[in-house]
Amino acid sequence: MGRNRTFVEADVIERSVIAFRTTGYEGTSIDDLVQASGLHRGSLYKAFGSKRGIFLMALHNCTAPSPGDDTADLLLVALMELAPRDTEIRSVVFEILDDPASLHTADSLGRRLLERAAGPSTTGNDQQETS
Repeated sequence: MGRNRTFVEADVIERSVIAFRTTGYEGTSIDDLVQASGLHRGSLYKAFGSKRGIFLMALHNCTAPSPGDDTADLLLVALMELAPRDTEIRSVVFEILDDPASLHTADSLGRRLLERAAGPSTTGNDQQETS
């Protein structure tokens, strides 16, 4: 007889999203997800199947973002790293962007991408000095 789950799936996904947002999909290892989630490697694989499985579940949670959340970063990771080669990920991202109720648009993702490129201390008023 198997053991009962002693973790909340949504909490594990939320903690995994932080790792994916921070280091990207390719930069996040299973060990990173084990550390972030607090689960044993076997429990992680049994519950989610793979790193991709965790990422896909997290991506599905982006369908109903709330103002001020960081799901845009996860969508950017999906678009830049996985969508070019993974039709299922690409399809989920398109569904999110095509949803009229979604707060995510191409414009908002473009702005977020520029914010990420500028770094964490950008306030919108910063300009590069020219000498």
